[in-house]
Amino acid sequence: MRKLSVLSTTAVLLGLLAGCTDDPADAGPTPTKPPSTASGTPSATVTDSPEPSAPAAGELPRGGRTIFPEHQLVGFVGLPGSPALGPLDKNIDAKAAQLEKLATSYAGGRKPLPVMELIVVIANGHAGRDGQYRSRLSDEKIQPYLDTARKHKMLLLLDVQPGRADSLSEIKRLEKWLKEPDVGLSFDPEWAVGPGQVPGRVFGRTTGAELTSIAAYLSGLVKANNLPEKVFVFHQLSSRILSNEKAFKQQPGVVTIKSVDGIGNRADKEATWRKLTPTMAPGVHAGFKLFYEEDTRHGPLMTPAQVMALKPRPEFVVYE
Repeated sequence: MRKLSVLSTTAVLLGLLAGCTDDPADAGPTPTKPPSTASGTPSATVTDSPEPSAPAAGELPRGGRTIFPEHQLVGFVGLPGSPALGPLDKNIDAKAAQLEKLATSYAGGRKPLPVMELIVVIANGHAGRDGQYRSRLSDEKIQPYLDTARKHKMLLLLDVQPGRADSLSEIKRLEKWLKEPDVGLSFDPEWAVGPGQVPGRVFGRTTGAELTSIAAYLSGLVKANNLPEKVFVFHQLSSRILSNEKAFKQQPGVVTIKSVDGIGNRADKEATWRKLTPTMAPGVHAGFKLFYEEDTRHGPLMTPAQVMALKPRPEFVVYE
């Protein structure tokens, strides 16, 4: 889920596309990340303890039914066996403990609610057997993450990078997971490309209307299953990725968050923040992303104090 620099050249992107899987049934690396050096895609490390149970009926992992303003969300991103895609590549029980500690540093008077953001639909640089330029993580590889999230009373977000596939159709395939009270959705429209386009060579696009349709689907699940508020995150790096943003309409039971995913030093990231947060539709909450590798190539990683000094307050902070 590495974000493309606006100044990235086509030649560099084409080189990075090498090594992506053609198999839509199995997850491979995203087109802008180097492939894992491990053979295949290993399963996440899990404990031998009994499968943790879901939260109490109609409640979030740490109680209650509403996300904001009670909670501060802080997350890690990852994909099994792909360390370049974030901290949640392996040893996820230990990573959850690290995330818990990090989340407390962002609380700021709120109740910390850690989030594990698992990439489950991965945009690829090759068409695959069905020509959709995406791979999918199997249920068997998703389950250990939900088990670990429940053990630590965290939220699990399922991240979708659709490639050429229809975004809402890919999301609906995850319904068995999204009907759970502690599972939300993350959508990466940068990787939602049109016919004739290849992920990683161009920016994908979405619209305020499409985001509304996704939120409306989630709202239906919340109502039908008596769920607590459902988190819906959409990531944005550049203004060109999202058009007619003001057309987005809030949906009952869905907490929508825009994650501003700018890359670079502190000044560059804050400039992207100032550009993208004023365009948010009414009711949308602000999120902020930090990159352990990309950001630190340009200077020190922003501290929690620096992040929380941003205006508006980032209510979801996620690390890749």
